[in-house]
Amino acid sequence: MAYNNCMDSQELRERIVMKSDDIMGRTPVFARTRVPIQTLLDYLEAGDSGDDFLDGFPTVRREQVIGFLEEAKERMLASAACNETAA
Repeated sequence: MAYNNCMDSQELRERIVMKSDDIMGRTPVFARTRVPIQTLLDYLEAGDSGDDFLDGFPTVRREQVIGFLEEAKERMLASAACNETAA
């Protein structure tokens, strides 16, 4: 799923990640699940694929994983650009 560039970034984050006192003590989880974001990162760091993660956690939607990774990529590229102009 391609995300509309006009979609509000806050709205996109709310569809992907949430924190709540009632869910895992405010640990960031995929929205409408109890699956911590850190679990996806652990899978990827271990060399597992996104599909492996999705197979293990069927309550997480593929669009959420892709959206999270796209947001992380954009933030890293923006940070690199800021560091480049500061040097």
